[in-house]
Amino acid sequence: MKAIVGLALVLGMSSASAQIYKWVDKKGVTHYSDTPVSSRAAPVGPPPAVPASVAMPYELALAARNHPVTLYTATACPACDQGRDFLKRRGIAFVEKTVGSDADEARLKEAGSDGRVPLLLVGRTKLLGFQGEDWSAALNAAAYPKRTMLPKAYRHQVSSAADPMVIPAAPPPATAPEPAPPRTREEPRISRPDLPPGFQF
Repeated sequence: MKAIVGLALVLGMSSASAQIYKWVDKKGVTHYSDTPVSSRAAPVGPPPAVPASVAMPYELALAARNHPVTLYTATACPACDQGRDFLKRRGIAFVEKTVGSDADEARLKEAGSDGRVPLLLVGRTKLLGFQGEDWSAALNAAAYPKRTMLPKAYRHQVSSAADPMVIPAAPPPATAPEPAPPRTREEPRISRPDLPPGFQF
């Protein structure tokens, strides 16, 4: 239980640290730290990134829901790097699918590629290879903002191409103001000088 609590505390630290270390002391107690305090400390991976479910402005969230963006990439692929950087500069919330196995390649072809990368999906639009003008046109047609609106805490999702796709949550619907109640017309008061004071019809 102590080990679990210790891990939770360490993982909750600032993401400024790039590595988490784990070691077991002489009493058998497991420790976690962002620095290798013991010579027996072994790296267990970086702290978790900020989830991609960070709240986004309504305009961007609506475009991401209606026309989700998926980028298929591979290692040692300069065009993939250019495409990824392009999407980040544009402020697009996208999912990156990496191709590194036979199962990944099969999923890549199912998505619409002939085996080449990068493959960009903007809703049902498929673009093979990186072409900045074509990518911009597809994003504009999908009503994505032309300037970045992504919160600084957002981190795009990266997973294997064969992993199941995560559907982004639907943005909250825009609420219209409630109509004002109808105003009642006040009947004019009629007074006559031949009637007692305060008498009304």
